[in-house]
Amino acid sequence: MRLDKFLKVSRLIKRRTVANEACDAGRVSINGTVAKASANVKVGDVIEIGFGTKNVKVEVLDIQDTTKKEEAKELFRYL
Repeated sequence: MRLDKFLKVSRLIKRRTVANEACDAGRVSINGTVAKASANVKVGDVIEIGFGTKNVKVEVLDIQDTTKKEEAKELFRYL
């Protein structure tokens, strides 16, 4: 699954366009390397997102095309 779509489906970032912009600005990395929005995400990857002064680090636990709001938290785990 594309990185920007995973960020939207997991609700780490609310909109896909915002996820795209964050990737273009170099604020998102997968396993320690800066990633483009089109990068492929798989189970076990560690995604780090920079939100201003705060960094969020999560591990991908599951990948789904769509999910309900309550189930979105089960797609990743905070590190």
